[in-house]
This record gives sequence, C-alpha cells and structure tokens, in this order.
Amino acid sequence: MRPGLRRLGLHAVACALLIAPATGAFAAHINLATIDGSINPASADYLIHAIEQSEEDGAVALLIEMDTPGGLVSSTKDIIQAMLNAKVPVIVYVAPRGAWASSAGTFITVAAHVAAMAPSTSIGAASPVSPGGGGGGRSVVPGAEEGEAPVRDDASMQKAENFLAAFIESIARQRNRNVDWVVKAVREAEAVSEQEALELNVIDLVAENREALLESIEGRVVEVDGEEWTIAVAGAEVIELEMTTLQSLFDFLADPNVAVVLFLAGLLGLYVEVNNPGLIVPGVAGAVCLVLTAIAFQILPFDWVGLILILAGIGLLVAEIFFASFGVLFAGGILCLLLGGTMLFDRPDLSDLNVSFWSVLLPAVLAVAIFGGIVVFAIGRTFRMRQTAGVGDLVGLVGRATSALGPVGKVFVRGEYWMALAEGDEIGEGEPIEVTAVDGMRLRVRRRTDRA
Repeated sequence: MRPGLRRLGLHAVACALLIAPATGAFAAHINLATIDGSINPASADYLIHAIEQSEEDGAVALLIEMDTPGGLVSSTKDIIQAMLNAKVPVIVYVAPRGAWASSAGTFITVAAHVAAMAPSTSIGAASPVSPGGGGGGRSVVPGAEEGEAPVRDDASMQKAENFLAAFIESIARQRNRNVDWVVKAVREAEAVSEQEALELNVIDLVAENREALLESIEGRVVEVDGEEWTIAVAGAEVIELEMTTLQSLFDFLADPNVAVVLFLAGLLGLYVEVNNPGLIVPGVAGAVCLVLTAIAFQILPFDWVGLILILAGIGLLVAEIFFASFGVLFAGGILCLLLGGTMLFDRPDLSDLNVSFWSVLLPAVLAVAIFGGIVVFAIGRTFRMRQTAGVGDLVGLVGRATSALGPVGKVFVRGEYWMALAEGDEIGEGEPIEVTAVDGMRLRVRRRTDRA
C-alpha cells in the first residue's frame, strides 16, 4: 500500500473513533441486576450470567440491587466466587427502603467491590438456622447465667457455623471490611441498620437512591482482578438485565413456602379425583402441582423425615374416613402435617430457608383440616343413612306377579322385571307382591294381602 493511502486510512479510522461516542456506538453503560427473594440456583445463575455479560459487553460496572432473606449456601458460594473473580466492578446496593441483606445477603454485600445500602435497611443475622428457628445452632444450658456463651447442641450446626465464619472472614479481609463484625454476624446472628453498618466499616456508603449512589462512587478506586480500577459511571446508561423465563420459574419454585403449598394442593387434587373419577380438572391440577413440587425439591435441600411426616399426616386424615377413631386419627394427621412442614426444609448446613409457620404453614394445614373435616363428616353421615339406591332399596317395595310363582316366576317391581321366589303359598299371575329380600339377581317375595 502506498504511504498516501495508508495515511488516508489512518485518518478515516481516527475520524470514526471521534464520531462514534457522539452517535452512542461506544456509550458507557452500567448493567443492573435485581434480586428480590431468596438466593437459590436460579438467582445464582442469573447473577453469574450478569457478571459474565458485563465483562463481555464492556459495561463500566455491574450494579446489583438486592433485597433477600437469605438462601442456599452452595448458591451463595457460587455467586461470591464469581464476584471475587470478576473483571468488572460489582456494586451491591441493598434497596429499596425496608430491604434486608440477611444471611446469604450479608455474604454477597461484603463481597462487593462497592457495598451500599439505602436508608431504613438492615444487614446481618448470617448464622445458620437451627431446628425450631433459632440461630447459630445454640441453646442455653439450664442454669447458665445471663451473658454466658450459649452451648452448641448439634455437631452439624457447629460445623456449618465454623465453615461460614471462616468463609465470611476471608471475604471481609479481601475487601478490607470489618472482620470482627462479620464473624459476629455468623456466630451470634448480629444484625445492624445501614448507619451502624457504615460506622462499623461493613459497607462503604449510604445512598438515598440509585442516582445518589452513582454520583457518590464516581471516581472511587477499587481493586478489580488484582488491578486498580477507577469507577467512571457519570452519564452512563443503566441497562436492566432480566431473568429468563426458566430462571424466573425456578426462582419462584425455590421458595419453601411455595413448595409446601404446591405439595399439599397436589395431594388434595389427586384425592378429589380418586374419590370422584371423571372430574379430570382436580386430577390434572394435582398432578401439575406435584410435578412442580418435584422440581422444587430438586432445587431445595429437604429433609426426608419432614416429607415422611407430611405423607403420614395425609394418610391419617384419609384413615379417619374409614375407621371410627372419634377424631384421634384426624388430630394425629394435623399434628404430623404441622411437624413435617416445620422440618421439611430444616437443613441449616445447606440452607437458611424455612417454611413460614404462621403465615403459610398453619393456614395451609388449616385449609387441609377443614377440607378433610368436611369429607369425614359427609361420608360419615352417608354411612349412617338408610340406603336409598341399589338393589337393597327394593326390600319393602310392592309390585305384581307377571307370571304364576310356583314358587319361581317373574314379578314387576319399580319399573323393572325380576326373577322371584315366592315364600309360602303360590302366587298367581297379576296378584300383588311385596319384596322381602334380595338374593343376587333374584328377589324373595310374598303375597301382599293388603290391597289398599
């Protein structure tokens, strides 16, 4: 290529680079990911993909707006691993007002390059949840003085607590945050407000809203992938990253409250279909609920003991229909449902998610109890009623002989012709008869003497 043409080409490239920003082709942008719910495989996949996309599309930063009650340990570990190895600044903003960064949310907030919170938010309570809903797997020894350290009563809880404490300590050291407090959040379920978190050096700043946050972090220097990175977000466009349809579905199912309701609804649907064959809708709805429950159980770590107790509870409710226990089986079934529901997702070593007893489990079990009570009452009353259908209903009815019964012949009763056996004297054709018994497909009859 001649020198003149080469210079002309270089000038053209330079002009294109100067014009491009003005046209928006290379405009700076921030990717936005939103977490409003538990930390689970679906939300983990969403955040990890958001980090990868931000690295690939040249985003100046990834902003995560978060409100979470906690989640699965494995999913939290995957998210933090992606954050610590990210090649783009990751900003975690606990928002909106009233939001939590509880449990798993504490780990994710501490792992951010920039950690911020909105007013009226809280962070902490990162200890594993013990059976019965307590934190940290501890129980106070009877007679212990107030202020003494509680004693752990479960080896698995101690193991989980030690692991999580070491995990969050390493994260806090990496991000130069308050190591003592984050360990305390795990071991003692410590929780603080946004102002206390700022004073304790758990977060970097408190921001009224997203715009104030971006203004505050402009020019801040952070370490990204071992190198210093100056955050430049002024005038950057915020692009919201949405969950895929499949991620949204799995995120919805990864809620223990949803899983329990679907499970009970599925069992009820199948029960109604079995007792009323041909309705179709309850059976199909029940099957769909159970399939979704199976998916949820693949996502959430569950306890087999809790599941068996729930199935036993349903079995006892059904048994009440067929055995007169005066409500003992029914009460036992309700107790099993409540106990099984509280234990179903009680896996503190793997997750801090549990079924809400008062707002979800108790109303759901009460609904099952009311439905079961109606069924038991209705069927019990039916058993006590005199039979009004079937061949047994023929006893006592009056008809006429359509042929001589000597002693066997035909009779006409309730609009039908029957073979009949006369009891006593022969009965002539046309004479009135009364049914005294049913032997298979043959009636036993006698002459009706009262013609009135």
